[in-house]
Amino acid sequence: MDLANSIAAYSMSMSAMQFQQDYSVSMMKKAMDTQETAAQELLDMLPAVSSSLGKHIDVYA
Repeated sequence: MDLANSIAAYSMSMSAMQFQQDYSVSMMKKAMDTQETAAQELLDMLPAVSSSLGKHIDVYA
């Protein structure tokens, strides 16, 4: 009977660890998606670069 209880306890422990790992990976993926969205929004807010950049030199500056 003691062996059966040990096996059951070990099985429940492994199941709990697997759930915790799955939850952690899921939360990490969600955080990475959120960071990607925030970075894209910041890049979209940057002003467009003019096409004449680097073609003219201001010698009076």
